[in-house]
Amino acid sequence: MIYDVFIVQGGIMNKAELEMLLQQVKNSEISVDEAVKDIEKLPTFGDMDFVMIDNHRELRVGYPEIIYGEGKTGEQITEIASYMTSRKQNVLITRATQEKFDMVIAKCPHAIYNEAGRTITIVNKPLTISEHKIVIVAAGTSDLSVVEEAYETAKILGNQVEKIIDVGVAGIHRLFNRLDQIREARVVIVVAGMEGALASVVGGLINKPIIAVPTSVGYGANFGGVAALLAMLNSCSSGVNVVNIDNGFGAAYNASMINQLK
Repeated sequence: MIYDVFIVQGGIMNKAELEMLLQQVKNSEISVDEAVKDIEKLPTFGDMDFVMIDNHRELRVGYPEIIYGEGKTGEQITEIASYMTSRKQNVLITRATQEKFDMVIAKCPHAIYNEAGRTITIVNKPLTISEHKIVIVAAGTSDLSVVEEAYETAKILGNQVEKIIDVGVAGIHRLFNRLDQIREARVVIVVAGMEGALASVVGGLINKPIIAVPTSVGYGANFGGVAALLAMLNSCSSGVNVVNIDNGFGAAYNASMINQLK
């Protein structure tokens, strides 16, 4: 394949690995020439005809490129996952079907599929787990697909994650029973459909940043999640930030960035 010329035996380099390499030069453990050769092995992208994979994204922003599975064929997803695996990058594929997973696992046997969240994860190098915690709070069981996408995203990005399910405003006493657990988080993801009220309620009870995810769960006037989206955008609770409808991935990515701030 075209991407074979880009495979580096030592794998992709992230910020911590680059710092280690420079420290080795400083300590005279390796020569400057050896360090330069290692860095030269890091092309900025891998050109596979149908996609150009950003090899330096983890070095720039802390996380490798994520594969959005919807709209891509199983063959394309498998080639991308194989390429990233060859470079020792951890892999997250969102919006993936069982059929696409079957193709991926044939080439990447460590792949794991979360059917509810429609995610495929492949851990190719050890995760450095954050000291702090993300808590995902969901209004109802019908929101589980978004919850699971957020959960798998947060995990593969190196976070401690807990889920609290079915604590919506229709039985708000259930939420109060879990407040101590929620308050232990550094950042909270709130997932809700229908009228999306849960984000405002949680925002009025805790002193942590909240990332709200409106879901498309609801009857006709919910407008496929638009009603929940507008309610969350108009929240009177401070500290409520909102991502797109059903975007569990986007919420977890942002939550991870907050959770891992030094």
